[in-house]
Amino acid sequence: MRKWRISFLGRSRSEETNDPRNHTNGHEMLMIRIVTVMRHSRTHRALCFFVLAAFIVAASFEPRPGHSQSREGHKTVRGNTGGSRVKTTSAVREKPAGASGENFNASSLRLAAARNASLHRELSWTFGGKQQRGWHLYKRLISSLLHTDHDAASEGFAAALTSWQKRSGLRPSGVLDEESLNSMVSEWQGKRLKERGHPPPEDLLTAPASDFYDPTRAADLRQVERKTYAAYKRLVATAVADRSLGLSRSLKGELAPTEKYLKIISAFRSREYQEKLRRESPNAGRADLAINSPHFTGRALDLYVGGEPVETKDSNRALQVQTRVYQWLVRNADRFGFRPYYYEPWHWEYVK
Repeated sequence: MRKWRISFLGRSRSEETNDPRNHTNGHEMLMIRIVTVMRHSRTHRALCFFVLAAFIVAASFEPRPGHSQSREGHKTVRGNTGGSRVKTTSAVREKPAGASGENFNASSLRLAAARNASLHRELSWTFGGKQQRGWHLYKRLISSLLHTDHDAASEGFAAALTSWQKRSGLRPSGVLDEESLNSMVSEWQGKRLKERGHPPPEDLLTAPASDFYDPTRAADLRQVERKTYAAYKRLVATAVADRSLGLSRSLKGELAPTEKYLKIISAFRSREYQEKLRRESPNAGRADLAINSPHFTGRALDLYVGGEPVETKDSNRALQVQTRVYQWLVRNADRFGFRPYYYEPWHWEYVK
């Protein structure tokens, strides 16, 4: 076989080798040699053809400088350990039912439900200078706020609470802890009456004695702001028509004189009368008898919902929040413009 010298891009092989800027891939050089052999040795041309084809295929899979091994959006990267590989994608795909993410969420809800089962009677917190324990007394109001009927110890309750926490800018744990409870209290309190001034005399009316829990109550203590009284009468008429409450009614379709539920215990109070009540109950805190009471406006009504009419002991309030009338008010009073004072099941304020 004759001696030969390969020229590549106008340079000799020795020039290519000695110039570090122009290193040629091993596969390329081998192919050049094969082509040269094919030119000078016809007897081996067929064999060289197949070898050449094999090298072309192999060269096509060799990585090139500056190019990723995989397509954009589905890159393969090594973790810090250098062993395992993690696939990342440019878009997040939905996990199918039963995926590990759903199992994790379900597990989290179970843990949150178990925690709520404990906290709803054991959470220690303070309101109005009084030490409070648990939030079971406010479960109906909480459920209304969360738009759920699930039991406090259920996963459904924890899920509804999680959604509310997200909307409220709280950590979505599904656990009704002190932070979440305080946020709820702030929301309830924020919806109450802001005014505390006395209304003009012409805005007050004297309601009939039959509308009051104590029909012997003096006339000057039966005063109610006019719009508030009209809304109260609409509320009572709707409640009486709801046979599930079992309220006694008169021939006119009103509350019967003997019916106690939803009768007015107290309405408008003057500042002088409020001070008198505070002197008679020196141990009463702000949660019991406010210094600046919404009753000054004539738009706050104390309604009978069961038990001792206005007793704030936990045992009494626990009884009251279980009555059908109280639960009906939680569901329906807002339709008539009334908002609750969460700490007193009997206290409702007209805010329209």
